Amino acid sequence: MTYVVTENCIKCKYTDCVDVCPVDCFREGPNFLVIDPDECIDCTLCVAECPAEAIFAEDDLPADQEHFTELNATLAKVWPAIVERKDPLPDADEWNKVADKLQHLEK
Repeated sequence: MTYVVTENCIKCKYTDCVDVCPVDCFREGPNFLVIDPDECIDCTLCVAECPAEAIFAEDDLPADQEHFTELNATLAKVWPAIVERKDPLPDADEWNKVADKLQHLEK
């Protein structure tokens, strides 16, 4: 099992999760983070650190977020690793908890 970053991370990109990851499995895009499923060791540390509550165990994904498993795996192959915490996007707090953000994902 791996962990998956879901829709609520889009346009927020808090990186608190990156700070606690012992294996550097996060990858960074312009306005979203993903978890590389080949690197994730299922430690669960990132889940509690995510202010957007956007990280789920693959087996616990809400039904409407299941497509993010494949999206994380695909984007993790092309996006660079992020290994240090950065400031969130400037309007992250305004976008946090906004529904239906997938159309705003920048690849």
